[in-house]
Amino acid sequence: MDTVEKITPQDKFTAADGLRLRYIEEGSGPCVLFVHGASLGSSADVFVRNLGPFARAGFRAVAFDIPGFGLSDAPRQQTVAQQRNSIPKFIDAAGLGKTALIAHSRSGAFAVQLALEDPSRYSHLIILGTGNLLPPQTEAQVGRYEAVQARVDKDMAQKEPALEDARKLLQADTFNHALISEADVAMRLSRSLGRNFSAHVERQQADAPGAGPAKPLWERLTELKLPILMIYGREDRAHAGERAELLKKMQPQLNIHIVNGCKHMVHWDAFDDLLRLGVPFLKS
Repeated sequence: MDTVEKITPQDKFTAADGLRLRYIEEGSGPCVLFVHGASLGSSADVFVRNLGPFARAGFRAVAFDIPGFGLSDAPRQQTVAQQRNSIPKFIDAAGLGKTALIAHSRSGAFAVQLALEDPSRYSHLIILGTGNLLPPQTEAQVGRYEAVQARVDKDMAQKEPALEDARKLLQADTFNHALISEADVAMRLSRSLGRNFSAHVERQQADAPGAGPAKPLWERLTELKLPILMIYGREDRAHAGERAELLKKMQPQLNIHIVNGCKHMVHWDAFDDLLRLGVPFLKS
C-alpha cells in the first residue's frame, strides 16, 4: 500500500434542498465523486487516504457527507430515496458537472439506480463492496452475519457508542487492522455521536423492509449505458466473495474483481487495487 494521506483536506460547504452539505476535495481534472456507505459514523472522511492519490492521477477527487452523516445537516425526515437523491443534488450544488461515482456499500446501489435513471449525468461507476448488487445468499449461507448485524443494530439503537465500540466496528469491516489508526477511531467516534447518532436511530426505524423492486438491481447491471467496475473483498461479510464469484459466472461481461485479504472497507484493504484498476478504468 502506498503512503496513506495523513492531512485531511479543508472542509467546504454548499447547500441543496435547504440543507448545508459538507465536502472535501483534492486535485483538478475530470471529477470523481466518492460516496460513503450508511453505517453509523460513515462520512466523507473514510476516503481521505484515497483523494490524494486520485488527485495526483489527474482527477478532481471529491467526497461529501450524505445528509444525516458527518458534518452535513440532517433532513427532518430521512428516507432511503432522500439519501439517494442527495447525490445528484450535491453534484449540481457543488457545480461538479458530469462525474464518475466511486460508491461504497449501500451507496453502490444508489449509484446504479441513478445511472439507470439518467446515464447522461455520469461517466463511470466504481462499486466497492455493495452486497445488494450481488445474487442473494443461499439458505445455507444466511444466518451468522445477520444475527451479528441484528445484535449490533440493537446495541447501537440503545446507546451512543464509546471509543472501543467505534474501534470494534472498524475492525469488523477491515481485514488488515494495522490500517486503523487512533485518528481513524477518534474520527469514526466523533461522526457517531450527538445528532449523527440520533439520525442513525431514525434511519434504522425508517429502513424497515418493504416490497422490493420487481427486478433486483443485480439483474439489471447489464442494462447500464456506462462503464462499471465492481470490486469486492474475498473475506467481506455475508459471503460477498462467493456471491461475487457467482455473479461473474452468471454475467461474464461484467468487470468484477475480487480481492484477497479484503473485507468491507474495500478502499482501505484494497487501496492499491482500487488505484491500479480504477485509474485506467476512469481514463478509458
